[in-house]
Amino acid sequence: MKVPLLTRRAPLKALPPLALYVHLPWCVRKCPYCDFNSHELRAALDEEAYVAALIADLDYALPQVWGRSVYSIFFGGGTPSLFSAGSIDRLIAAVRARLRLVPDAEITLEANPGTAEAQRFAAYRAAGVNRLSIGVQSFDDVKLHALGRIHDSRQAYAAIEMAQGEFDDFNIDLMYALPGQSIAAALADVETAIGFAPTHVSAYHLTLEPNTRFHRFPPSVPDEDTAARMQEAIEARLAEAGYDNYEISAFARPARRCAHNLNYWRFGDYLGLGAGAHGKLSFPDRIVREMRSKHPRQYLSQAGTPAAIQESHEVRARDLPFEFMMNALRLTEGFESALFEERTGLSLASLLPVLDRAESQGLIARDHVRVRPTLHGRRFLNELLQRFLPDAPARAAGEPPS
Repeated sequence: MKVPLLTRRAPLKALPPLALYVHLPWCVRKCPYCDFNSHELRAALDEEAYVAALIADLDYALPQVWGRSVYSIFFGGGTPSLFSAGSIDRLIAAVRARLRLVPDAEITLEANPGTAEAQRFAAYRAAGVNRLSIGVQSFDDVKLHALGRIHDSRQAYAAIEMAQGEFDDFNIDLMYALPGQSIAAALADVETAIGFAPTHVSAYHLTLEPNTRFHRFPPSVPDEDTAARMQEAIEARLAEAGYDNYEISAFARPARRCAHNLNYWRFGDYLGLGAGAHGKLSFPDRIVREMRSKHPRQYLSQAGTPAAIQESHEVRARDLPFEFMMNALRLTEGFESALFEERTGLSLASLLPVLDRAESQGLIARDHVRVRPTLHGRRFLNELLQRFLPDAPARAAGEPPS
């Protein structure tokens, strides 16, 4: 059973919280599993030109978000830690000069464990970054080599120790179901991470995404049953260590959930700046998704002009149930029932037949306040989400939104 064909929505009574995502697209070497918009740095990095382009992009976008407060900033990539602290400071200052950045805003920067980058941690903290996300992936040198990472375990240890000295809020990124990995080896990575007492751990299943080297030349990875047992073992060990599995791949100490990502999952708004950056912005009468020009060279020449917006479309009412659920049902706690109407302008009552069936099949649990996925629903999330797809065929390219 799918959702009924929805063509109209009520105006939003209030706009959702606004976050800012800044994409810094360069990396030293493209990892074979990475399908993000990242580009190997083949010449000297012209930070000044790219920062100027980002500020021009922000200036162009200001009319869309004028007067709104920014609750979080996330510098993602690529490898944002290739940029100097001076550039990060300039960007944060540009945001503060143009928008209201709330006093306790979470400001996250993704960093790789390379020594030269880790030595910048203190300067990033002084620039205003208050949360660091370190892309370790594994503490096993053999696995790091298989993943095409340019750091080794020794550099990972050193980077985390530097982060401990500068940040009281930092995340360690891990991956599991790696080529040739056993359950014991995956748990060894988790155990090492726990030993550093991070406030947050992200544990991602390695997937062989299209348009990656691993998709063209797939490595031998654990089968689905083994990967599922890995996931269960990782969840159990992190829970035992005091980490709350609040989202499929995210584990946090009390009061240390990632505010920026929570805003995504609660269908909040985010302005995306930088090459290939995506954004979602709500207005009383519509919700718009955008994407900037993907190639850095093209973005540099177009930033601050309409040409930099490579894609822009209004999300149709019929697509909103799926888009909302695709985010909100990733959360272990699900969502408060009232949030659906607040963020979409649609009544949750229109989805009652679908919700009833999903509940009868053990995929969700709900009461008069909240809808949440069960453990079974989280394990079969794609099947659960398909129930919220519209009956109508997908919009053809170029078709105007309804």
